[in-house]
Amino acid sequence: MTFGTEGDGRPIAALCCALKDAGHDVTLLAAEGTLSSADELNVPHATLAGDIRGALQPGIAAVVSGKMSLNATAKALARIANDNVAAWMHETLGVAAGCDALICAGLAAFAGFSVAERLGIRVIGAGMFPLTPTAEFPSPFLPPGKTPRWLNRFSHRLVVQVLWRAFRKATNEARGAVLGLPPRRKPWTSHAMLYGISPSLLPKPADWPSNAYICGQWVRPVNNWDPPRSLSKFLAAGDAPIYIGFGSMVGFDRNAVLDSIVAAVNGRRALFYPGWSGTQGLQLPNNFFVIDDTPHDWLFPRTSLIIHHGGSGTTHSAARSGIPSIVLPFAGDQAFWAERLQILGVAPDSTSVRHISAASLAHAMDIAGSTQVRSRAASLGEAMRTEEGGLASAVKTIELLLRSEAR
Repeated sequence: MTFGTEGDGRPIAALCCALKDAGHDVTLLAAEGTLSSADELNVPHATLAGDIRGALQPGIAAVVSGKMSLNATAKALARIANDNVAAWMHETLGVAAGCDALICAGLAAFAGFSVAERLGIRVIGAGMFPLTPTAEFPSPFLPPGKTPRWLNRFSHRLVVQVLWRAFRKATNEARGAVLGLPPRRKPWTSHAMLYGISPSLLPKPADWPSNAYICGQWVRPVNNWDPPRSLSKFLAAGDAPIYIGFGSMVGFDRNAVLDSIVAAVNGRRALFYPGWSGTQGLQLPNNFFVIDDTPHDWLFPRTSLIIHHGGSGTTHSAARSGIPSIVLPFAGDQAFWAERLQILGVAPDSTSVRHISAASLAHAMDIAGSTQVRSRAASLGEAMRTEEGGLASAVKTIELLLRSEAR
């Protein structure tokens, strides 16, 4: 189960498909509007209550305006979960009864942990960004470069406590009303955690416990995907274009951001994916081609530069393609992934989307187009493509955990 954007749902759907291919019976619970991947992969699924798209809009707007602190971010996230936690527990209880395990991710995790406790079944956490405390880097929810190294491990615990404080009251009320369970004083910490993260992009920290696993990216290979004729025609008509897309980000001044991007692109060929921000009122010059949802693993190797928001899935696919990135983070863990790409030398320093300007973006494009950056991006992409399959690794780990539970 997961509750989040399409970027949250897609890798979990891929994991469900891999488990199904390995002979397991799997059902995915996720937000309505984020289950297209499950449909495409023929993964059995059911809908969790709540409108993630509508709930995100005011939160992203506050982040982009610079008015969102850690505590305010936690409250915004908790508002989505707290409005739906009782429904999530009820919905999950019906589906998970009789199962061997419940894999939990995203905003619905506390509800899932509670249901697994009620049913007495194994609970496994899943994540697309690191949540397990480490001294090697601070929590991805904190701005990069602001935390002294000696506080790194504490920062992870701090973020968990801030989130738990915001989620606790509604979670405990639902535990009693729906599941007949006593309230919890502390969040869950002892469960196994599986991360759909590439070890080339983020090696496993040396101080992580044995029940935290870096599996590799959770993505299905693109087989027999045929692009629209108009897209094929555009790609064939000139040099490899620049890709621009911000996925599920909503609630920001799309046209103002695009004005800066159009000026920086300065007539070069470009692809624009509107995502959840939509196409209403969209006006772009002729050198821009607007695309629908297109498999990243097919599209990105055909581009010259990838300008994106820094979501975990997009970051992984961009790095895997061997093409440099420019990251304009909005919220959450996006600045963390922007910093990872910068550290690896495949992207220039990131600029928050609220600070974007045509001049700064044009400068970043010059850096990203340099021979050194392009060479490092190609090397990183090759390393990621030769990793053990992330889905196979996750399935193997889940099966080991279940056998251990049975013993």
